[in-house]
Amino acid sequence: MSVLNIDALTIREKLVQFIRAQMACTDFECGIIGLSGGLDSTVTTYLAVGALGADNVIGLMMPYGTSAPEDQAHAAQVACHLGIRNYVIDITPQIDAYFARFPEADRIRRANKMARERMSILYDQSRVYKALVIGTGNKSERLLGYTTLWGDMACAFSPLGSLYKTQVRQLAEELGVPESIRNKPPSAGLWPGQTDEGELGISYAEADQILYWLTDQQCSVEEVIEKGFSRESVTLVATRVKREAFKSRMPPVPEI
Repeated sequence: MSVLNIDALTIREKLVQFIRAQMACTDFECGIIGLSGGLDSTVTTYLAVGALGADNVIGLMMPYGTSAPEDQAHAAQVACHLGIRNYVIDITPQIDAYFARFPEADRIRRANKMARERMSILYDQSRVYKALVIGTGNKSERLLGYTTLWGDMACAFSPLGSLYKTQVRQLAEELGVPESIRNKPPSAGLWPGQTDEGELGISYAEADQILYWLTDQQCSVEEVIEKGFSRESVTLVATRVKREAFKSRMPPVPEI
């Protein structure tokens, strides 16, 4: 049995209760989610509907011109299946207008700008619908730094924040998420053909296990290698965790 296997039914129930508890601490009844058509946003939406009811969940699709049509179709499919309110705001005009001034900008700058633009829109629309922004990020992305500060990391609370990507997949199966969404290659849709694992240089299946031993169990790099992982993979993951740790901390302030 993998160390990352979970009791998906129990986790599902806990996360539904978590969402209800977080909402109960506020004056809000509705949650709003950036619905990308990917696994994480889909699982988060399923959980939110289970916790709050379809009438109290809003999905917001924010495609860019090069976004994969398949992702938009999957997002619309989820919204229709769950019966939530769903709106589309195309971010192409404002992104292209901004980078018309900076044509030399590389694709990382453009991707970060898109992530922050989407979150800016989510928070603006949260005001319109009197809704809390529910985050969709998972533990793997946070530890590996595969996320954008003040972009997809920004939220009122993050139901999947304690689950590795491989555990989110297990939860998705328990929730009945369509297989077409569960099995497609993870992608932030940053540019055509982009995949998370291709950019990271390692599969989530391997990275998650290494992350578990490095972070949850506080093993050294050498100890993790002794468990059968390649030095290259362990070093890659350990380096990213150390380099990207600043994203998981509140901005430091001096002691006066």
